[in-house]
Amino acid sequence: MAMIASSGLAQGAADASAGQAERSPFVRTTELLAPYQPAKPLITLSVGEPQHPVPDFVGPVLAKHTAEFGRYPMAKGIEPFRRAVATWLGSRFQLPRPVDPESEVLVLNGSREGLFFAAITAARYVAPRKGRPAVLMPNPFYPAYGAGARAAGCEQIYLPTTLANGFLPDLDAIDEATWARTVAFFIASPANPQGSVASRAYFTRLKQLADRFGFIILSDECYSEIYTREAPGSMLECAGPDFSNVVAFQSLSKRSNLPGMRVGFAAGDRKFLAAFLELRNVAAPQVPVPLQHVAVAAYGDEAHVEENRRLYRIKFDFADQILGNRYGYKRPAGGFCVWLDVADRGGDEETTVRLYRDAGVRVIPGSYLARPQNDGSNPGAGYIRLALVSDSESTAEAMHRLVETLG
Repeated sequence: MAMIASSGLAQGAADASAGQAERSPFVRTTELLAPYQPAKPLITLSVGEPQHPVPDFVGPVLAKHTAEFGRYPMAKGIEPFRRAVATWLGSRFQLPRPVDPESEVLVLNGSREGLFFAAITAARYVAPRKGRPAVLMPNPFYPAYGAGARAAGCEQIYLPTTLANGFLPDLDAIDEATWARTVAFFIASPANPQGSVASRAYFTRLKQLADRFGFIILSDECYSEIYTREAPGSMLECAGPDFSNVVAFQSLSKRSNLPGMRVGFAAGDRKFLAAFLELRNVAAPQVPVPLQHVAVAAYGDEAHVEENRRLYRIKFDFADQILGNRYGYKRPAGGFCVWLDVADRGGDEETTVRLYRDAGVRVIPGSYLARPQNDGSNPGAGYIRLALVSDSESTAEAMHRLVETLG
C-alpha cells in the first residue's frame, strides 16, 4: 500500500518544507538557475506554454465582437458559449446523456482559477464531514489544487503517483476514515507531468467512492485533446445520468494554443455548479464576451486541433528516436510533457542546473512539482519534466543536447 501524505501531520519541519513547496515551481527554478549562464543558445522546455500558431479565426472573430468589450460579462457565460461547449462534449465523449447548456456548463477564466474556486465551493457544498475536511490530490500535482484546498481551510492529502501505480493515485491506499472526511478529489487525466490516462474502470471506481462518501470529483481534463495515439476519455462518461458528484474542467490553452486568452469551462453536476456560480458571482474573474465568441468558434472547429496533434506527434516521434529507452522514457498516453528519471545522473536539481549551464536547455525539477510525503520522500524527486511546446527543430535539438550532456 502506497503511503499518503497530509498537510496536517508533522507540523514542525513539515511546515517549513511545505512553505517552500507551495511556492511557484517556476519561480523556484528561476532562483535555482540564477547563478548560472547557459553555454549555448537557450531552449526552454520548462513551461507548458503552447507555442504552435494561434488559429486563423481568432482575429476576425475578435474584430467582429470588439464592441462587446464594453459590457460586463455574466459569470455564467453567454448562451452561445454554453451551447457550443455542450455540443462539443456530446460529440467528443460517450456521455450518458447530452449536457444541459443552461444548468450544467459554466464559463471559466481559464481552468486554473476554476479549479481553485471549485475547492472552496466543495468545502461549503458537501455535507458535514467526519473529522477535519480534506481535499485529496495526486502528487506531483498542478499547484492550483493545493492552493484551493488551503484557501478552503481543508487538509491537503497528497497521493503519490509513481511508476509502481501507473502514475495515478492508488485508490486502495486510502482508508475509509480518510474517505469519510473528503470533500473533494482532484484527478488529472491526462496527468501533468507524467501523461498517464485513467481507464474507464478507474473513473467508474472513483465515481462509486464519491457516491458512497458524498465528495465531489474535480476532474482536470485540460490535456485531453493532446494525444498521439488513442483519445483519452472523460470522467463525465462514467458520471451516471445526472452527472452527480462529478465536474470536469477544460481549457482552450492546450487544445487550441490559446494560453493567453484565458477561457475554459466547468461541466457536470448541476447542483454543485449552482453553488459554484453563487461564489463566482461575487469572487471569480469574468470572461470578456468577445473571448467567449472566439471559444464558440474554437469548439466548433476540429481542423486546428488535428493540426495541433500532428505537430506534437512529430515531436514525440523525435523523442522516441532520440531518447529511446534512456531515463525511463516512455511515450505518454496524453499531454505534451516528458517525465525523465535522472536519479542516477545526480538527481533532479543537479540535472536541471547541468542542462541549463552546459547545454542551454531549461527544464523543471520534478521535486518542485510535488510535496514531501510523510516519510520524507518526494515522488517527483529524481525526475525532470520537459514540455515539448517549442517548434520541432528546437525540441529535437534540445533532446540531442540532453543526451549528449547526460549520457
